[in-house]
Amino acid sequence: MREYRFTVFFEPLEEGGYNVIVPAIPEICTSGKTLDEARDMARDAIRCFIESAWETGELIPKDIEPTKEQIVVNF
Repeated sequence: MREYRFTVFFEPLEEGGYNVIVPAIPEICTSGKTLDEARDMARDAIRCFIESAWETGELIPKDIEPTKEQIVVNF
């Protein structure tokens, strides 16, 4: 069994729940009502992506370590 690790962001939504962002796999679009559900959805979406890549012979992307910073804009 192989293990894959990806950086995942959980973006809180105004209406509740979390949007899932996987920088290394921008095709992934999923969310969850709770953080636990969003984690499960992220695992499932990544698993589906990898299985599809295996079937089509695509490469599995390497994880991306995004840089995060706040930008100040003055008026």
